[in-house]
Amino acid sequence: MESSTAHLDINRLQQALTVEAERGFVNLQGRQYLFADFLSLSLGQNLPPVWDSSDRLQAQTLSNQYAKYASLPISQRQHLVAETRRLLYDVRRREIAAASAPQLTKKPKTEILVKQATKTTSARSNSTQTGTTALKPLSLDLNLQYLEGISPKVAEKLTRLDLHTVEDVLNYYPRDHIDYARQIEIRNLNDGETVTVIGTIHRYSCFTSPKNPNLTIVEIILRDRTGQIKLNRFWAGKRYSNRGWQEQQKRLYPQGATVAASGVVKRGKYGLTLEDFDIEVLDHSQDRIESNTIGRVVPVYPLTEGISPELIRRVVIQCLPIAHKIADPIPEKLRKDYQLIGLAEAIAQVHYPDDSEKLEAAIVRLTFDKYFYRRLVSLYRRNQQKAIQFVPRSHLIEKLEAILPFQLTGAQNRSISEIRADLQGTTPMNRLVQGDVGSGKTIVAVYALLAAIESGYQAALMAPTEVLAEQHYRKIVEWFNLLYIPVELLTGSTRTAKRRETLSQLETGELPLIIGTHALIQDTVNFCRLGLAVIDEQHRFGRDQRSRLLQKGEDPHVLIMTATPIPRTLYLTNSEIEVSIIDELPPGRKPIQTTLLKPSQRKDAYELMRREIAQGRQVYIVFPLVEESDKMEDVKAAIQEREHLQSVVFPNFKIGLLHGQMTSSEKDEAINQFRRSETEILVATTVVEVGVDIPNASVMLIEHADRFGLAQLHQLRGRVGRGAAQSYCLLMSNAKSEVAQERLKVLEQSQDGFFIAERDFQLRGKGKDEGTEQSGHAGFSIEDRLSDEAKRLELYQIAREAAERLIKKDSTLESFPQLKAEFDHHYQRLQGGAIFT
Repeated sequence: MESSTAHLDINRLQQALTVEAERGFVNLQGRQYLFADFLSLSLGQNLPPVWDSSDRLQAQTLSNQYAKYASLPISQRQHLVAETRRLLYDVRRREIAAASAPQLTKKPKTEILVKQATKTTSARSNSTQTGTTALKPLSLDLNLQYLEGISPKVAEKLTRLDLHTVEDVLNYYPRDHIDYARQIEIRNLNDGETVTVIGTIHRYSCFTSPKNPNLTIVEIILRDRTGQIKLNRFWAGKRYSNRGWQEQQKRLYPQGATVAASGVVKRGKYGLTLEDFDIEVLDHSQDRIESNTIGRVVPVYPLTEGISPELIRRVVIQCLPIAHKIADPIPEKLRKDYQLIGLAEAIAQVHYPDDSEKLEAAIVRLTFDKYFYRRLVSLYRRNQQKAIQFVPRSHLIEKLEAILPFQLTGAQNRSISEIRADLQGTTPMNRLVQGDVGSGKTIVAVYALLAAIESGYQAALMAPTEVLAEQHYRKIVEWFNLLYIPVELLTGSTRTAKRRETLSQLETGELPLIIGTHALIQDTVNFCRLGLAVIDEQHRFGRDQRSRLLQKGEDPHVLIMTATPIPRTLYLTNSEIEVSIIDELPPGRKPIQTTLLKPSQRKDAYELMRREIAQGRQVYIVFPLVEESDKMEDVKAAIQEREHLQSVVFPNFKIGLLHGQMTSSEKDEAINQFRRSETEILVATTVVEVGVDIPNASVMLIEHADRFGLAQLHQLRGRVGRGAAQSYCLLMSNAKSEVAQERLKVLEQSQDGFFIAERDFQLRGKGKDEGTEQSGHAGFSIEDRLSDEAKRLELYQIAREAAERLIKKDSTLESFPQLKAEFDHHYQRLQGGAIFT
């Protein structure tokens, strides 16, 4: 029987389910099976003895459902995955109980929230059921439906946050904390403070609004020896308008009762009040506050529809007593060397910290873990790859330098040196070249391309649009023709005969360099010896698209270029890549004068354009829409405005049009006319954001600038200032919002893409973290709690050093069994479908 069930690994099934949920229930492809096939086969085989008859029946039912998984809607896939996880956790819990029955009789111990934990333990002992599910002893893999007050229906809701077990909850970190621990007298309240007030109820009213029968209003007058404050709360719904419910509320808070109230102080119509307050009745003013929120530091968790903050906090408090059972995989010596607290303590303190110092220590430890495992996975993965080591030669580079009409900047030379070192290393290069618009990233890439060609390998440069690919081709082919190196362009517009000839030359190795768009990743494209892949504006490609290009060779070196502003924190803490920064502009470039304008200043903008055109310059005017929309009546569109500008505003100038709905040939013609100065003004959408390089253009007017992101505006601004003449960027906006105005003023303040990215990061937030590895869910990551960027970067460097120390000491990690097990978990998650084999 054992041999027939040896292949059933619950851990593996759980990991597969976790990865599928994280990737959005897309039926991931593994090395051997699709996710659904893997689950269907696993659950349909002979099962171990610990699986009882009902388990086996349910497993067979689930196996049959997975056979139809591909045709199910997302909601049913989610439900099926949740049911499977619940079954596996139940079976695993019985396995543990059978192996360690004596230990399960011990009462859980914790130093945190002792009174609440004791109550929960007592209820667990005295109660046999909550809803329809019997309470069970706490364990890390206990399903949440077995907690006190958590019915199967509530547990099902929690799965929306990917919370299935006690351990899931403990690893669900707060995105913030509110400090209600500060008790203050009413006369000392200040607007904006978070406080707790203890006083007596002078008046408590609960009544239905005379204007809205579905709205119930609670009014409380709270007094202490220094003054009084009025608190209001509103309840929407007919059940709160019930007279019996309202009278019950009055009995809970009788006149003269001593209460503690916590909230944020706000100045309202009737003076200061507490916004969104929590309140608890005390026996007397010196009584201990029993609430999970009032008078303490309260965690704030990422939520989703149907899940309240109170529910999450209640669940967390029930789970905390066994936080000490979480093993710490990081070796003790390493923890001491880097002054890290233990993992169990960090998890307990990150939820309900004793004080701000312990909260900080917990956040540091958990952020360290994230950086550490990410770097460890990266190092391990790179060690598995065999690098193509380019032979250092320089005759082509010497010839290139002889024909270049300019000198490289110090930042360019530094980046080239870093790339050369990578190309001669023992692991494949994976480097990002980050530089502002016009900083000269292309010539840096050319040095890498020549290194590959000199070493006898082929190279590919992939760009996201035909416009950008063609720009690269025009620039590079001028240099390479002088070096007698053939170069070809491959896009969707390449004619059949030319495509056939190019593909043949690639396959035989006759063609050393190909420049193109997504056309490069088609199945018909085969390389003889691909050694280097250069990807421009990589954020515009999906992960699968980038991977398909790399699969055209055997672990080729990778160079990524981007001009899109990225906060230093985000890319410097990405363990998958090394970073080269080009933070100098070529000599002779003048700063672009950027001005925020109101619609009333439009005439001034037009006059500037006329002056510039009179001096032989050209102008861009960018709109957010191609055509007018009924849904956005107040937003101007390119097609209609071009007609207005041509007939009314600039009748003496020729105006071109460029937008994304035009065919490739139409776009090419519009750009070429502008390049040849046959049109003085180009009306466009954001299709000009990348790849349009017209040194003669000196004015960029962006209409409805508040509708664009800062990074996008910075890219658009980079279309001018590419020649020696003074250039101008005009941001037209009628936005009244202070936030919108503040965002646009950032562009007036600086042309430094790094500064702009950091300000955008502060104003907008960073959005979803890169990769799949996250704690806190819902786009939140624990490192977000470290507001000090310098501290975050320092911590990343420490984690990076620690990972490199360990992998150098033991590249297999076999001498650290606990760490190896945790590493395997992270590796499988980052690898995605590789576990479905």
